Amino acid sequence: MWDFCDMFGRFWHSHLILLNLLGFFIAPVASHPQCLDFKPPFRPQQELQFCVMYKHFGCCDFAKDQELMAKYYKIMDNFDYYGYANCAAYVNDLLCQECSPYAAHLFDAEDPSTPLRTIPGLCPDYCSTFLDRCKSTLPLISSDPRLSEQQHDSAQLCRHLELDDPDYCYPHLLSNERLTKNLGRVSEDPDGCLQLCLEEVANGLRNPLAMVHANDGTHRLFVAEQVGVVWVYLPDRSRLENPFLNISKAVLTSNWEGDERGFLGITFHPDFKYNGKLYVYYSVEVGFDERIRISEFHISAADMNVVDHTSERVILEVDEPASNHNGGQILFADDGYLYIFTGDGGMAGDPFGLFGNSQNKSALLGKVLRIDVNNNEKGPLYRIPPDNPFVHEKGARPEVFAYGARNMWRCSVDRGDPVTRDGKGRIFCGDVGQNKFEEIDIVEKGQNYGWRAREGFSCYDKKLCANSSLDDVLPIYAYPHKMGKSVTGGYVYRGCEHPNLNGMYIFGDFMSGRLMSLKEDRHTGQWDYKEICMGVGLTCAFPGLINNYYPYIISFAEDEAGELYFMSTEIPSATSPTGVVYKVVDPSRRAPPRACHYDPLPVKVKSKTIKFQPKESLIGVELPTKQQMIPDTNDWLQELIDMLAQPKLATTVRPTTTTRAPRPTKPRKGRRRKQGRHRSEAAHPKGAVRLAGDDLGRADRGRVEIFAHGEWGTVCDDLWNINNAEVVCRQLGYRHALKASKAAEFGEGSHLRILLDDVQCQGNEATLLDCLHAGVGSSNCAHYEDAGVVCGNSLDTGH
Repeated sequence: MWDFCDMFGRFWHSHLILLNLLGFFIAPVASHPQCLDFKPPFRPQQELQFCVMYKHFGCCDFAKDQELMAKYYKIMDNFDYYGYANCAAYVNDLLCQECSPYAAHLFDAEDPSTPLRTIPGLCPDYCSTFLDRCKSTLPLISSDPRLSEQQHDSAQLCRHLELDDPDYCYPHLLSNERLTKNLGRVSEDPDGCLQLCLEEVANGLRNPLAMVHANDGTHRLFVAEQVGVVWVYLPDRSRLENPFLNISKAVLTSNWEGDERGFLGITFHPDFKYNGKLYVYYSVEVGFDERIRISEFHISAADMNVVDHTSERVILEVDEPASNHNGGQILFADDGYLYIFTGDGGMAGDPFGLFGNSQNKSALLGKVLRIDVNNNEKGPLYRIPPDNPFVHEKGARPEVFAYGARNMWRCSVDRGDPVTRDGKGRIFCGDVGQNKFEEIDIVEKGQNYGWRAREGFSCYDKKLCANSSLDDVLPIYAYPHKMGKSVTGGYVYRGCEHPNLNGMYIFGDFMSGRLMSLKEDRHTGQWDYKEICMGVGLTCAFPGLINNYYPYIISFAEDEAGELYFMSTEIPSATSPTGVVYKVVDPSRRAPPRACHYDPLPVKVKSKTIKFQPKESLIGVELPTKQQMIPDTNDWLQELIDMLAQPKLATTVRPTTTTRAPRPTKPRKGRRRKQGRHRSEAAHPKGAVRLAGDDLGRADRGRVEIFAHGEWGTVCDDLWNINNAEVVCRQLGYRHALKASKAAEFGEGSHLRILLDDVQCQGNEATLLDCLHAGVGSSNCAHYEDAGVVCGNSLDTGH
């Protein structure tokens, strides 16, 4: 098992009492359901007939159940009536543990350093009774010669059949509430945060801000970089060497962090399989003007994996008065029309005109536009759908479908419940706020989404907000800037592989790195909020899964089968190749085997392919390997004390979000680190740093506090990154920075002044004062944005 006892070796059991006397506490392992195929359990599509104790949830489908039943009858054919009466139930129990949600634990399948058991791990009392009555069944159930050798000594045999972790032995695990409570549901931590995992899909991308599929049966994924390059990924996750589209020479962007211009959106025509048309949304410079451009392209007649770059037709251009708030979403909804989501034109507070662009229906900015690009080979490039809401309103642009948007960043169309089709066609959008709230909206025809009168549920322009003619629609959810400052809209999960997630709208925040979810209460119509954390402990200990991601969440996506992905990056620059695509995974329950099978249509590949090489890894868990050796020592207690005394290095290999996005924390009662008095201020050189606020008192992590102008103060997390953290960690004597933490992860230093803001280091400076910053004592932030670090002397993810 991958738990505490293996870390210290097998001497553990014999000295348990002494350790307790010494005051050590060893926490039990966390629940980790896993099947013999190393995947999560599932709900069988067809009810089991033999292993009925696992008919609702376990590791066997109907075919496996029938296989075990056949084996059972073959074994029981060797017994007379009395043997059958005494042993049938035991044989049934032992065979059916392959169907247990904890089968991998029962058979030691999750530990490659031990051979796979042929008999599940048994609790001593059950084992003793079983051997007394039915020892003769063992050779028929198992071919393991070691069991035959030990049959004469029941006590020794039962010791052999014990598990290292008694929590999982059969049948006691059935009554272990910690293991059976909420089994099959999405795991939650004590604070109610959903525990999910990730699978790395692609890496080395330059701000990947869109990923789409062509809905043509090939199950290819098309990943767009902000610089204007789109790549093709095949179902085996290999990437084609030649880009699908490259208009980087035309795209207006830069390498400075946070530039909102660039290649912003791509979508395929619903009939792409037949007409080969796709549409893109990008920033351009025309003379001295900046514009957003919507263009149509056709696929190359010579290569299905390359766009015909000469086929571009500009469908629409809109002048941008500023470089920010460029919108960027483009998609086809269920009605077959093209939807374009524009920003309000930039600057702050939508200062354009009497009421701003967003409330002005004669402007195309701050809007949801809907146009008809079908059958546009002759005549106009687009037509106006006849039921657009403002077609007959004087002065209004007929393209306008909805208005009052500030800068909707990432919208999606709900596929609807796979069975009932509930929710099908709804358009969800994340609308980025000004300085207080971020919001999620459901876009509907003719509606006003409030900006600049309203931000979230709150009034922004109080005079405009009080106007009785505003008639705006409130968001389904809004959150304050202490949780995040730039919403990234997501998708309602409608895939097949993770049934528990069905109907859950999953989205994130670009600035805080927070993953979040909403689920509609069908009775009240309210949307219930749950935060999403990365699984801790063994939650994500499945092959290929990880529990960390880069913090800048740029976009979300779904593949042709409806599975959910998101893209994030370490450095939010259009030219930084640190972008990664992650697939969202629920480790608590999967779909039944073969339920989600599909056969992609063949892809004719003319380019070289680049095999996918994952770079991410599971952190915080030391997985056993076959090379691990059991310690051979007589002085076991001294070795244990030595091991506990070693400083525990953080296991994060880069600045990642490993659980929930950081939130302000309060010291826990009874666990607060006792602080001694600080030395006199004169003893500290200018630019000295210290770490504070870690609940467990660990010296290698904490809130960054800096000494400047004769006082200690905190550092704001605006622009805080791993280079800044490197400077701090080296100052403190560590070789590496493992994480640049934000949002007061180590508590608020509210008893101090904020001394530094907008810090930008190269990573080789002597102190933070040598980096670019807003000036000592000059800040535009609050203590809930206090920055922190996790330092270490090794980048190795092991212990």
